Amino acid sequence: MPMSKHAQKTKPEVSNSLRNVRESLLMSKAELARKARVSSITITRIEDGYPCRMDTKRKIILALGLNLSEKHKVFND
Repeated sequence: MPMSKHAQKTKPEVSNSLRNVRESLLMSKAELARKARVSSITITRIEDGYPCRMDTKRKIILALGLNLSEKHKVFND
């Protein structure tokens, strides 16, 4: 039985380039998660367009070897 229109969860689309930047560095999700001290599930959710906290963004940017001033390369806020 299909879910009603109201029961279906719509994911909020947040535009980011995390997957592209991570892959350009030949880095796996697990490696990025370990370096950023977040879960692999968190990396997957962000790459899929879900929002995340500012602190998580900071951890990811630094784990990618970027400066915080380069956040625009990953997150389009």
